[in-house]
Amino acid sequence: MPKLLIIDDEEGIRKVLTLSLTNDGYDVSAAAGGEEGIEIFKRESPPIILTDIKMPGMDGIETLKQIKELNPDAEVIMITGHGDMDLAIEALKLDASDFLNKPIKDEALSIALKRAEQRISIKQKLKAYTDDLERMVRIATEEVKRRAEFQNKLITSSNDAIIATDEKGDIIIYNKGAEGIFGHSRSEIIRKMNIDRLYPQEIASEFRSGLEMRSNIDLSEWKEVDILSKNGEIVPARFSGSILYAEDEVVGSVGFFQDLREIKRLQKELITSERLAATGQTVAGLAHYIKNILNGLKGGAYVLNVALDKSDTDKIESGWKMIERNVGRISDLVLDLLAYSKERQPEKENCFPNEIIKEVYALMESRAAENNIEIKIDLDPLLGEVYIDPKAIHRSLLNLVSNAIDACIFDSTSKKRWQVKITSSIEENHVIRFEVVDNGIGMDKETKEKIFSSLFSTKGERGTGLGLLVTEKIIKENGGMIQVASQKGSGTTFTVYLPYQEVTENSRQREVSSRR
Repeated sequence: MPKLLIIDDEEGIRKVLTLSLTNDGYDVSAAAGGEEGIEIFKRESPPIILTDIKMPGMDGIETLKQIKELNPDAEVIMITGHGDMDLAIEALKLDASDFLNKPIKDEALSIALKRAEQRISIKQKLKAYTDDLERMVRIATEEVKRRAEFQNKLITSSNDAIIATDEKGDIIIYNKGAEGIFGHSRSEIIRKMNIDRLYPQEIASEFRSGLEMRSNIDLSEWKEVDILSKNGEIVPARFSGSILYAEDEVVGSVGFFQDLREIKRLQKELITSERLAATGQTVAGLAHYIKNILNGLKGGAYVLNVALDKSDTDKIESGWKMIERNVGRISDLVLDLLAYSKERQPEKENCFPNEIIKEVYALMESRAAENNIEIKIDLDPLLGEVYIDPKAIHRSLLNLVSNAIDACIFDSTSKKRWQVKITSSIEENHVIRFEVVDNGIGMDKETKEKIFSSLFSTKGERGTGLGLLVTEKIIKENGGMIQVASQKGSGTTFTVYLPYQEVTENSRQREVSSRR
């Protein structure tokens, strides 16, 4: 039963209201004055109070004030007499829920009580909603705090440098990884330095453009940069970053740096070990090849000495040719070793690539003819004078054509008409394509995968494997690319792509100056 307190100095009103409200289902208490009513309120805490405004001693206004001090949510209905309207208005200002005029009518009382009960219900629901909202806010706050702590630990414990700035470029986050790369402590950086002073210039300018929205900057792709640390050390690092936005407005930036010093050191050690291993393989392979050349020289010298003793002119010529052939092999070996061991800068000049192909054709025609091999050329007439490295073209094509002729010589297929073809053509984006095609012995998949490996040769004891290594190296030094397509028994196609420049007045002047 809902509790209700009646405070009125008139006993008759108290009795009538008590009887009526008890019949309506209320648990009614009554007091003859304000002081007694306050004591009952303190003891029983009824949610609804009906009090007369004019009472001897503590009047209704003072009673209302003290009740509201004890419980602001209590609903107080004021009972007023004729001419008490000013007091009734004052009571409403003091948060009375309603007022009733004497004599009290049942209908008016019922409406006032329903209003009070509705207000109590609304306040209870509001309190429950507020409590739920506070609980949700507390849970959300704890979750945000937990995530913030997790993210803070993630940032601070990261080995990579993480640096964040505000929209002005001032640094606000700077972790231990950043201290290790840049050499500055957090106390020297946070809120005291901006990206223009800390980052490498090229990165700082990109960030600055993004922060000031001068351009749409994409910093997400990883790239290598050199960091100048506090102690003057150049630190190699990988960098990636991002401009941070909130509702299309720049709010800051973040940069990630990975320290590459240890990786670079390990790479150097790996390269050194690979070079030592390659040197061992090279020495072993060359020793075997040189031994064969020495045997050829010894054989030629022996034939020559015997022929001289016997004055046999034919044998003398045969022995001398053996010596010349092996001297040529030594010469080719030395040239290949020099070409492979040294870094060579392209020596570009104005030249006609088709004329270079004709020179290679002239050099190899007699050897091809001796072995019943037809050698042909197909030149693009649109390929005129260009600015390119002619020595690179000549050496590469000479090696490829020589290999193509050997592929035909080693082919044991009977009744076959062997051919070698050299072609040139202009490609898009200032690229020349050269092709050397033969229909010789061809290569299987395994052999094709090894031909650009160190000292791998399909010629057995007659080759060192350096030829294609040198060719690939020369082409790459000139910014080009070499590809191979081959099928066992059907032949091989080597395709070379080399970039070139148009002949200009400047290139002509450079060429004239170099010749002087």
